[in-house]
Amino acid sequence: MAASESRNATNSASPTKDAGKTSAPRRRADARRNEEALLEAAKIVFARSGVDAPIREIAAQAGVGLGTLYRRFPTRADLVAAVFRREVDACADAAEPLAAERGPADALAAWLMLYTRFLATKQGLAAALHSGDPAFATLPDYFRNRFEPALSMLLNAAADAGEVRADVAPYDLLRAIGNLAVSTGEDGAAHTERMVMLLLDGLRHGAATPR
Repeated sequence: MAASESRNATNSASPTKDAGKTSAPRRRADARRNEEALLEAAKIVFARSGVDAPIREIAAQAGVGLGTLYRRFPTRADLVAAVFRREVDACADAAEPLAAERGPADALAAWLMLYTRFLATKQGLAAALHSGDPAFATLPDYFRNRFEPALSMLLNAAADAGEVRADVAPYDLLRAIGNLAVSTGEDGAAHTERMVMLLLDGLRHGAATPR
C-alpha cells in the first residue's frame, strides 16, 4: 500500500515538473511580445506627444501594466534608447530588400527617402540623445554602424551600374540629409524631400560608365 502511494505521489509530481519546463519558454515569448508592444506604443506616443509623454500613456497604448513596463525599461532613457535602436534597425534593414526588388539607382533613391522620413519623425528623440544621459552614450556609434554599411552597399551598386558618381562618402551623404531634415513648418517634410531629390540629381551628375 505504501509503495502504491509512493508511485502515485511520483506520478502526480511529474506533470508539475513538465509544466515548469514548458512555462519558461512561454514566459519568454510573453516577455518578447510585451517588449515589442511597448516599443511600438512608445514610438506612436513619442511621435504624437514627444519623448516626455507620460509613461502611463505608453503602458496604456501597449495594453500592459506599469510594472511590466518598468521591469523591461527601468528608466525613460532606457525606453527612448530602445525605441531609437529599433527604428534605426528597421530603416537600415530595408536596404537589402530594396536592392533586391529595384534597380540600383531606384533602390538608392527609395532608401534615402526612407532615411529622410526616419529623421523627420525622430526630432524629439534626437534632442533626447544630446541630453548627456549615459543611456544614450553608445547610440551615435550605433547609428553610424547600422546606416553607413546599408548606404555604402546601395551607393556602390549604383556606382557600379554607372548611375551615380563614385566619389561620395556614405557618412557625408547621411550628414547632408541630416542637415536638411531640420526644416520646420507645415511644409518642412515636403521641403526636405525636394532637397533630397536635388541631392540625388547631383549624385547622378558626373556618373562614370558602368564598372
